[in-house]
Amino acid sequence: MFVLELTYTAPLDAVDAVLPAHVAWLDEQYERGVFLASGRKNPRDGGVIIAVAEDRARIQETVAGDPFVAAGVCAYRVTEFAATKTAPALEEYRETLG
Repeated sequence: MFVLELTYTAPLDAVDAVLPAHVAWLDEQYERGVFLASGRKNPRDGGVIIAVAEDRARIQETVAGDPFVAAGVCAYRVTEFAATKTAPALEEYRETLG
């Protein structure tokens, strides 16, 4: 599982100009089953996405497709973790350490 932390690198008006394309991209990732949750940080200086993928390379490829990245308005920090405990609704994503 991955935590994707977005930090805006441009003024909010530049971010907002790309927001519709970013939201469409988010919707695609939800449809593909890659994203589990997402939202803005408070204060609004970026966002957070909880994602699943087979490996970091796949997540990096996904992140590279974000219109925010193409427009140069955000930077991503990708953190991988083993979800060894989850809410019942996320049980299918639970991992065991080997």
